[in-house]
Amino acid sequence: MVDYPALKLFIDGTWRTGEGRSTEPVLNPSTGAVLGELPHASEADLDESLASSARGFEQWRKMSAVDRGRVLQRAAVLIQERSEQIANLITLELGKPIAESRVEVETAASMFVWNAEEGRRAYGRVIPSRSRAIQQIAVREPLGPIAAFAPWNAPAITPARKISSALASGCSVIIKPAEETPATALAVASALQDAGLPAGVLNVVFGNPALISRKLLGSPITRGLTFTGSTEVGKQLGALAVQTMKKMTLELGGHAPVLIFGDVDPEAAAISAVGAKFRNSGQVCTSPTRFFVHESIHDRFAARLAELANEITVGDGFAASTKMGPLAHERRVEAIERFVEDARSRKIAVSAGGERCGNQGFFYRPTVLSHVDDDCMASNVEPFGPLAATAPFRTMDDAIRLANRLPFGLASYVLTHDMRNASAITEAIQSGNVVVNHWQASLPETPFGGYKDSGIGSEGGIEGLQEFQTIKYVSHFAGV
Repeated sequence: MVDYPALKLFIDGTWRTGEGRSTEPVLNPSTGAVLGELPHASEADLDESLASSARGFEQWRKMSAVDRGRVLQRAAVLIQERSEQIANLITLELGKPIAESRVEVETAASMFVWNAEEGRRAYGRVIPSRSRAIQQIAVREPLGPIAAFAPWNAPAITPARKISSALASGCSVIIKPAEETPATALAVASALQDAGLPAGVLNVVFGNPALISRKLLGSPITRGLTFTGSTEVGKQLGALAVQTMKKMTLELGGHAPVLIFGDVDPEAAAISAVGAKFRNSGQVCTSPTRFFVHESIHDRFAARLAELANEITVGDGFAASTKMGPLAHERRVEAIERFVEDARSRKIAVSAGGERCGNQGFFYRPTVLSHVDDDCMASNVEPFGPLAATAPFRTMDDAIRLANRLPFGLASYVLTHDMRNASAITEAIQSGNVVVNHWQASLPETPFGGYKDSGIGSEGGIEGLQEFQTIKYVSHFAGV
């Protein structure tokens, strides 16, 4: 385990301590103990961040895509070299098992690698002209300084995705990572600084969310918004951003349905599902949660899922035997308790978990609710925690209705060996990501975004790069 570092702000290429600034404690979710004190950015700090981001953008945008890519590649190498240190920070701050943290660091580094390469391919196009004397081209240019907001549940991946995509497009970035997991994001910033990123191209601030969002989104300097988090907060930030006509990418809440058809082995399906459901204690926006299982195999699937959930070892993320760590904070524990209380009040079976565990920290047992109805809390509100809900369906039309019933559409999953089912379902599901017969909803090279209340725009892939670009049409008359 590494020592927890002194926490700072990163503004205009320099590290700013908490001296003279208000601070807040950062807690270890496994123990509840204070890891460190996080300084809050003042209004003056935010003004300086905005000014330096404007200067940094003018320098960064003029660098060639090849040279920008070299900086991102060097940052990826440094993240990989420091992977064990960063993984330890993730487990300290978030509590996830160290093996999961190591995978997250590797994925974060791969974000930089992919964007470094793809940033060289921001192709425009030549448009055939109606006159031989006129040349017409569409050019992709960097959008401008970006205001980025990242949550705590993927403290390396989400900042890495937002930062690397914006930088690869030629933009500067001011990012507010989550106050619960600051050291992980600061480690990514440190790698970029050591890789040669010019001062001002990246600023990292923490503090009062209302102040930071108001300053960054009210300023004409920032030209884009990228946010990952709840639908409620995303709508609030979007309303601020539209006042200054900022382009926005919003990756918001989900409540991922899983459709399991009768041709699937229910025991095998449960074995594969349990790892996906309880990864990162279920604190993943794409976490499979609403399991709709054909009535012919529902009870067998639900029983096996509950058995497997009860077998999961819950504990400190650094313990070799731990398969699921704590929740991020006490608020998440209280939220899951409300789901279980609601289910019990409705006589819904709590077939696994349903209670806290441990003598300290924010631990809760992996929980399975069986035979849920459409009205219970778990069927309508994203739990964002270690809770799975199962319900039977009879026909494909039933399955589609259940999957599309909510105003969310981020990720969805289908398990079937019948490709006719798979084809029909992938077309009918209203979701930005439809995953058939596996659980990987996102990769650096693939687009990731939602339908309906789950967001606007895409992250990842060439689509994610294009969110940070604007198109300029140039028409040149050669006769002058």
